[in-house]
Amino acid sequence: MEEESRDKRTEESSTSSLEVINAIKTISEEKTDKLLAEGEKAIPTVYISTTELHMRQSQIIQITTGSKELDKLLKGGIETGCITELFGEFKTGKSELCYTLAVTCQLPITQGGAEGKCLYIDTDGTFRPERLLAVAKRYNLSGKDVLDNVAYARAYNTDDQYQLLITASAMAAGSNYALIIVDNSTSLYRTNYSGRGQYSSRKMDLVRFLCILHRLADALGVGIVITNGVVGQIGAATFSTDSQKPIGDCIMAHTSSTRLYLRKGRGKERICKIYSSPRLAEEEAIFTITAEGIGDFKEE
Repeated sequence: MEEESRDKRTEESSTSSLEVINAIKTISEEKTDKLLAEGEKAIPTVYISTTELHMRQSQIIQITTGSKELDKLLKGGIETGCITELFGEFKTGKSELCYTLAVTCQLPITQGGAEGKCLYIDTDGTFRPERLLAVAKRYNLSGKDVLDNVAYARAYNTDDQYQLLITASAMAAGSNYALIIVDNSTSLYRTNYSGRGQYSSRKMDLVRFLCILHRLADALGVGIVITNGVVGQIGAATFSTDSQKPIGDCIMAHTSSTRLYLRKGRGKERICKIYSSPRLAEEEAIFTITAEGIGDFKEE
């Protein structure tokens, strides 16, 4: 039954991804056809019945974070079919959570997984495959199989980042991908558009990228996780927990369904706060970073 359901989602999403790709004027028709050669084409529909919408929403899966406390906070884990933003300072656990999710999405649904593969777009060049192997060992999974099920690509500029997303849409439409990760989603936009007078162009390009991400989540039913940094807020108290805000806050707020603020606690403690979400209360949970990925914090 689950397999039939996944096949149906793939079938439905082929058209949606074709629509998304053809909407981008910078992609040639020949390249579009090549990217979607493996995707099945169907007649696009603008409206769907609320019965079908209800059915799609009932197929949403929660992917475990590796921490029981975090899963409890998130009512099960990271949701498929929407965008989850992780933002915070350096070494607060953003990438480590991404590594853990890249593995746990491959687990059976009964074990908190989504029985699917992962697409990983790395913009900072910090991706470490050995971290996936460590998480795989924790869950008694074959290291080779886990690595084979994670498609990785490095983006060196905003054009790369955008083109890789277009390619990802075709790959996800034609195969069983459960998760797309972009780590870090905003860093290249800040470095590529750093001059004065470029704010408007940076904003437009970032909006375009995020809109495609949003449509992919909706059309393909995959979970999308993006990471983001923080900047100081003018006028905020120095030691206030609200002294920082996510980069591109207003823009990100319109595309991310659930926004998680990660920050350092005492020692090895890491704190996750629900910054905004249509379904979750603004609460916090404590977790930690272990040698085998994200886990629950224990007092020593």
